[in-house]
Amino acid sequence: MTTVSAPTKPYRALRWWLICVAALIALMVLVGGATRLTESGLSIVEWKPVTGTVPPLSEAQWIDAFEAYKKIPQYRELNAGMTLFEFKEIFWWEWSHRLLGRFIGVAYLLPFLFFLWRGGLPGDLKRRLWLLFALGGLQGAVGWWMVASGLSGRVEVSQYRLATHLVLALLIFAGIVWTVRRLAERPQIVAPVRLKLTSTLLVVVTFVQIYFGALVAGLRAGRAYNTWPGIDGTFIPSADRLWFETPWWRNMFDNVLTVQFEHRMTAYALFVLAVLHAFDAVRCRVGTAARGALWLFAAVSLQAVLGILTLLNQVPIGLALGHQAVAIAVLTLAVMQAERLAARQSAEAQPRAVPVGQAG
Repeated sequence: MTTVSAPTKPYRALRWWLICVAALIALMVLVGGATRLTESGLSIVEWKPVTGTVPPLSEAQWIDAFEAYKKIPQYRELNAGMTLFEFKEIFWWEWSHRLLGRFIGVAYLLPFLFFLWRGGLPGDLKRRLWLLFALGGLQGAVGWWMVASGLSGRVEVSQYRLATHLVLALLIFAGIVWTVRRLAERPQIVAPVRLKLTSTLLVVVTFVQIYFGALVAGLRAGRAYNTWPGIDGTFIPSADRLWFETPWWRNMFDNVLTVQFEHRMTAYALFVLAVLHAFDAVRCRVGTAARGALWLFAAVSLQAVLGILTLLNQVPIGLALGHQAVAIAVLTLAVMQAERLAARQSAEAQPRAVPVGQAG
């Protein structure tokens, strides 16, 4: 039997499906950011995975939902006297966020089952896609775990749980971006090991920076210390201001000054790493990897500018969402760069043998 290679066409539909899911996840992250910035995340105090898809349809149902919200600390301490109309405004943000999450689950599962039914997916790819689906289910549970933290004893959700929720969403997003890249056959780029290591490090540092950014959002730390490059009157605050809580490690997550400071310092580290990686890639003349490194450096630079503007203007919603959107772009480019330089030995990237005839 004679064979020819058909490496890309069998996966075209699969790649477009995953690209659409990744776009939906990016949209959901932005809607989640708007939900946080508008203090809307606790407006729905129950988790009803199926019946919660339908919003209140009558005045009586709206009043019931509003009365349930009035029982939590956020209403009593922050929003006492809120009108039903004002409650509806924050309700729709949270409801849209949850509905989008449900839609993503359906948009992932149904086409995935179709591709499984058709067959032809390598074992490694099927396992990866099942893992991404499982992480998506976990994300739904983590979302409610986050909301539950703000229903008693607090007026907002836990910044720990908020950061976990965001990082898990973007971990799924990064996994999809990597998988889409692996499904396209490309020649292996010959590059120094240090270039591959720095590309991987860029992904890691980007995730760390996103985690710290979520802590900043959870603590509303962006509304404090609204100067740059100084913070609290100096470039590096004194140790007694950064580490006064006990045990010391709690400062990294609970101290507003420390959280904002570590977010700034990680941003500087990411910028320097992006500069060095781009310079090294261009010097080594590694073709598409050099262009990828330059695009990544440009995105990191834009992200830094937006971060500074967001801070100086005390987190207006437009700038804050722009800052978050570019963070997603930085993560996308970092994952693409790491995949571009990684060894291409995964099963799904190998040419598939298609029978075309029988010899003599």
